[in-house]
Amino acid sequence: MPPRDPQRIRNARLAALVMSAEEAAAYIGPGDNVGMSGFTGSGYPKAVPAALVERIKASTTRGEAFSVGVWTGASTAPELDGALAAAGGIDLRMPYQSDPVTRAKINAGELDYLDLHLSHVAQMVWEGFFGHLDVAVIEVAGIATNGELIPSSSVGNNKTWIDMADRVILEVNSWQPIEFEGMHDIYYGTALPPHRRPIQILGPSDRIGVPYLRCAPEKVVAVVETNAPDRNAPFKPVDDTSRQIAGHVIEFLTHEVRAGRLPATLLPLQSGVGNIANAVLAELDRGPFRPLTAYTEVIQDGMLALLRSGTLSSISATAFSLSQDGATELREHISDYRDRIVLRPQEISNHPEVIRRLGCLAMNGIIEADLYGNINSTHIMGTRIQNGIGGSGDFARNAYISMFLTPSTAAGGNISCIVPMVSHVDHTEHDVHVIVTENGVADLRGLAPRRRAARIIENCAHPDYRDALQDYVDRALAHGGRHTPHLLGEALSWHERYEQTGSMRPRP
Repeated sequence: MPPRDPQRIRNARLAALVMSAEEAAAYIGPGDNVGMSGFTGSGYPKAVPAALVERIKASTTRGEAFSVGVWTGASTAPELDGALAAAGGIDLRMPYQSDPVTRAKINAGELDYLDLHLSHVAQMVWEGFFGHLDVAVIEVAGIATNGELIPSSSVGNNKTWIDMADRVILEVNSWQPIEFEGMHDIYYGTALPPHRRPIQILGPSDRIGVPYLRCAPEKVVAVVETNAPDRNAPFKPVDDTSRQIAGHVIEFLTHEVRAGRLPATLLPLQSGVGNIANAVLAELDRGPFRPLTAYTEVIQDGMLALLRSGTLSSISATAFSLSQDGATELREHISDYRDRIVLRPQEISNHPEVIRRLGCLAMNGIIEADLYGNINSTHIMGTRIQNGIGGSGDFARNAYISMFLTPSTAAGGNISCIVPMVSHVDHTEHDVHVIVTENGVADLRGLAPRRRAARIIENCAHPDYRDALQDYVDRALAHGGRHTPHLLGEALSWHERYEQTGSMRPRP
């Protein structure tokens, strides 16, 4: 089967391996560990996972078990994560997911899930903690004449999957702009101790690697041609609460500049994904700080807008995470963006050494925060995984300023996002500098625990919950708590009350 687009597959040896997705999926067997490309819905394989699902369904019909380990960069899409999970085809999933079907299977105990700091994944794979990687299924935008691979809209862990896998299946997606060629910076200098060398990134736009992924040609067993879009899900519209949070962030950054702790151009930005993040970016576009830079994980619509306006001069990331409108904007004006965007492997985009050196300003979302600054960003009621920690821990621990942003309530006001004690700890109080809600900013730097509690209640908690939170602290103090006042028997009763009644609101 000759390639349909010889400009996308320029290497004759690999062009001879073009086949159908069904033929390629036959190279994946029961019990295999499969490294899939993909990060936040970008750059994941579109055809081979669907063919694999059909193989799994056929095996199940015959009464034969067929499941695989699925390793990715981060979240993918329903036609990969969701479809494989629904077919009972995933034995272990790591390191991050956001699919509702997969989530339900994890929380039902029907598949194992490892939630990891994203910067740690490659090293742990090299060390063999997850077993052997049998197959890599990698989407690329094209194949160069010399066989080097043009990465697509995400890099994630693709370099590691290609290096470690026995067999490599390539999906060449002609929907992805061929103009991606040259945008990426794939660093091949990583090593395990004691052979590590400094990561020589001194600014977000620095390039230290090569534009292509390298793969030994004898590893490639199949090439599949596709033309399919990424999961370009729309973001929720920016609401009043998000705008208020964004306004408080801008006020805080303005104060830091006036205090001499930040330059007028700030420091490189890192931003999580979602409507609050986009609201903050929109406010930055109207603010006085420019030119800005970003050293982050993902590029979302708001960052493209900052590039377009000139507020943002350069972005380093590992993937795009765009709405349909954002993807259209990128594709139509990619020549305007390509020289100001660098996409790297996630072990570099999230590397603690680089984050600390550049002094990133980290802004991430949460599920809940407690009175002393501990953050839960992954679990509902302490036991049910939502998505995963992603890269927030990589940045929170190493950022110059670590900020966590959240509405003060959820579920129509029936849940307080500020609680006496979080039901699960992802980021300890030692890594949390600032908490922001629509009510204000709690700058926790330099504050002992009791003063942190007072600041959080006064500035961040919703008025409906302030008295109950203060009552908890007062009674904990009376009970003998002097450093970090807690009533351990009562601390989690807020969560229990919600499970029993559907509301955390204080009893009358």
